[in-house]
Amino acid sequence: MTPTETFRHELPAPLALRPLSIPRPFTTKLANGLQVVTVEDKHLPLVSFRLAFRSGDANDPADVPGLSDMMTHLMNEGTETRTSKQIAEEVERIGATLMAGSGSDFTTVAASALSIYTNEILELMADITLRPLFPQNEIDLARENTKQLLIQQRAQPTFLASERVAKVIFGDHPYSRVSATPESLDAMTHEGLKSFHDSTMIPNNAVMIAVGDIETAKLLDQLNELFGKWQAGGAPTINFPEIPMHAARAAYLVDRPGSEQSNIVVANPAIARTSPDYFPMLLMHTILGANASSRLFMNLREEKGYTYGAYSSLDARRVSGSFRVTAEVRTPVTGASLKEFFFELDRIRNEAVSEKELADAKSYLTGVFPIRIETQEGLIEQIVSIRMFDLSDDYLHTYRDHVNAVTADDIQRVARLYVTPDKAAIVIVGDARTITEQVKPYSNSIEFYDTEGRRKAVGE
Repeated sequence: MTPTETFRHELPAPLALRPLSIPRPFTTKLANGLQVVTVEDKHLPLVSFRLAFRSGDANDPADVPGLSDMMTHLMNEGTETRTSKQIAEEVERIGATLMAGSGSDFTTVAASALSIYTNEILELMADITLRPLFPQNEIDLARENTKQLLIQQRAQPTFLASERVAKVIFGDHPYSRVSATPESLDAMTHEGLKSFHDSTMIPNNAVMIAVGDIETAKLLDQLNELFGKWQAGGAPTINFPEIPMHAARAAYLVDRPGSEQSNIVVANPAIARTSPDYFPMLLMHTILGANASSRLFMNLREEKGYTYGAYSSLDARRVSGSFRVTAEVRTPVTGASLKEFFFELDRIRNEAVSEKELADAKSYLTGVFPIRIETQEGLIEQIVSIRMFDLSDDYLHTYRDHVNAVTADDIQRVARLYVTPDKAAIVIVGDARTITEQVKPYSNSIEFYDTEGRRKAVGE
């Protein structure tokens, strides 16, 4: 290799950051309290809408988990003026999308279409939002389909692991509920769904976001016509129990006899989305396990060959969250994998990350961020998060500044605060007879569960 070819082995210097060309959103409010946020973007003849409500799965009645999911599923299945088939046919005729769904902290009604069909898609959106009928035949069908889905979920190790982690980390908090139950499905009625809809889907607890080929003044007239008579109500109160504190490490084994692999999750409670530690945690997560170049992946897959992939996840919600490291490994290396997990968790706490790791993580996050918001759908999803989690109005424009401001000391500080291996929950779904002895060196306390979520004794 000649001296002039050394460039082939050197990464080029990153380009300077370019300013984000995002128009500043226009924000106003209708007389009934419905907030409206618009971003005019005339590059393509498309428009996207999100009607987002500050009420989600966590607001379900304690004895009817899954009610928000059922309600949003049925909103497309018939209104006072249209049948399920008519809704589907009208959406298909204009080549649009129209759907509703719920997450832990908020519920959304989403729509998109060519801008020439703005009137049509908005009218359909208003119809399923304001006048859902919840037909009994559709309730019955959805109930039976969901029961079958629950059976399928219990055959999936990833679901069983997520269920147990949620119960351990969140205790009695509504975040611990990950799905409906057969009992809650049986308790769902037409009257109950209608009452829940009317009490939670209210304008003064919602934000309408529109992005794309729109004219704000004209759109506001349309929104007033379609949503202006929608009556305000009392917003759902949030009075959730505290997240439990864990004083020591404990293991929870979900027994799947004969399983060829172990699904491992090591988790701690973590931060809410509005925490000032969010960006240091995001950088720490990126270095530790966010992608295929992170520490966990390089250790457990590339060096040890225990798994196809090992990752971390930062789940920051409205009032709390969790930090988890996960992998699906071959059953015989369950204990060895735990050893490497705790090695990496200790290392991120006790050793400062390198300058290269920090620079690479910053480059990745600041580089991928403009890609995530370059489409209407990507941008509108970011605006939904900003509004639902009460983030700063300039969040999109300052995101990269916040990322670049994080130091190695910041990362080590938050790792020591929120990554606490000595208090972690170890959840493993696998063959208990084979893996119990492998787990014992890492936890003095082991609880056993079956795939139905029931506590069981050792050896049952």
